[in-house]
Amino acid sequence: MDLSNLKPAEGSVKSQGKRIGRGQGSGKGGTATRGHKGAKSRSGYSKKVGFEGGQMPLQRRVPKFGFTNINRKEYQGVNLDVIQQLVDDKKIKGTLDFDTLVNLGLVGKNELVKILGRGELKSKLSVTAHKFTATAKAAIEAAGGEAVTL
Repeated sequence: MDLSNLKPAEGSVKSQGKRIGRGQGSGKGGTATRGHKGAKSRSGYSKKVGFEGGQMPLQRRVPKFGFTNINRKEYQGVNLDVIQQLVDDKKIKGTLDFDTLVNLGLVGKNELVKILGRGELKSKLSVTAHKFTATAKAAIEAAGGEAVTL
């Protein structure tokens, strides 16, 4: 080792990146690499979401259509095959109510539950929910259980 091959320890020296807008002598003064004029050259500029350079943005070019009912009730569906799987896994026995569904993570605590008729139910269950489809209600009662509407 001699003076010709001395260098600082690995990671001890950081390159700070180019210093922009620090006077004409730096070569990066004046417009500070922002070019001349226009919104991007101004301080405080931030591009709006969906801005397309002044061209009519997509969300304004595409026509609006349809109707959204503000009184619509959204139900979270739970199928019979899912309920049967829970019985098989011994996670529920005898009754299935809203609190159980929330605890098992099938529905959120602020959601409305609708039991749907996909799959088949073999075990006798008392199921409590906000709504039932006709096929789901028939299947639950055919298995000897009862469908209780909240």
